[in-house]
Amino acid sequence: MSKVITFNELRNIKNQLPEGSIHAIADQLNVPAQTVRNYFGGTDYDKGSNMGIHIEPGPNGGYVTLDDTRILDMAMAILAEK
Repeated sequence: MSKVITFNELRNIKNQLPEGSIHAIADQLNVPAQTVRNYFGGTDYDKGSNMGIHIEPGPNGGYVTLDDTRILDMAMAILAEK
């Protein structure tokens, strides 16, 4: 299921994650940590892939369509436990 969120909201979620969360999510999904970083706005595609995010220009950094919300769902679960 896809979800639309602003880029600034997505970065805010990433910035709230406790240290080690990126690696924990990557380990659970069996993907490189850079793929998780790219999901949250990183751009190093030599070391990680694009997990189905599409950024369109707009206010608040633009709109991000997430084709796959697994990483976002895991991040939100981590924040709920925090």
